[in-house]
Amino acid sequence: MIDRRALWLALCAHIAVQFVSLAGAADNVLSSATTASEAGLVDIRELVPDINLDMRYAGADNFVGRPIDGYSAARCLLKSPVAHALADVERELRRHSLRLKIFDCYRPARAVRHFVRWANDAGEQKSKSRYYPNLDKSELLGDYIAPVSGHSRGATVDLTLQQCDRRATACRALDMGTDFDFFDPRAHTDSAQISAAQRGNRHRLREAMHAAGFQNYTMEWWHYRFEPEPSAEILYDVPIE
Repeated sequence: MIDRRALWLALCAHIAVQFVSLAGAADNVLSSATTASEAGLVDIRELVPDINLDMRYAGADNFVGRPIDGYSAARCLLKSPVAHALADVERELRRHSLRLKIFDCYRPARAVRHFVRWANDAGEQKSKSRYYPNLDKSELLGDYIAPVSGHSRGATVDLTLQQCDRRATACRALDMGTDFDFFDPRAHTDSAQISAAQRGNRHRLREAMHAAGFQNYTMEWWHYRFEPEPSAEILYDVPIE
């Protein structure tokens, strides 16, 4: 028997994605660059060789459950001014026995399309319990998964904070109340559903990032965009190799 409600929800989601995609495309131009160098993207490890990377989309430890299109290597690429600003954040944090742990930086446009395809596949629910237990998958499109991402402009990063011992031989991630990419109101930076200590850790990260010119996306405590963006209307689809 045909589930008319499910069909209707799927149709609405598809229309919404197409509308947002057209709106986003009107404000962004896809660059013809084919290499990181042509796109002006810099590897953060050229500036901070031992910065901690946990690039989730280069492997299977993410909500899709497999490496994402465009991620052939676990590298953090950013526009040069953004990379230098992030390096400044890391150096300042180290003065206080803190360090960054980076989950994602520049994101190829093809990776964003991969996310949208996954979000539109209502039958694929393997990661629901871990990443979106309280939301219908169709609700992820828009606020959490958009057809155009600021990451593709090379000025946005996803990260967290680590507390290290005096010699930085051992570091542990601070408790932020949720894991990275947890699609839920509890992941909102100022959520009332987390403890005071967890909120304090989020604010500590926000203060450090704000001091270097990064602004937080309030629905995701880990998400920061550098402002002003070096290429505010240009998207890149250079693969990460």
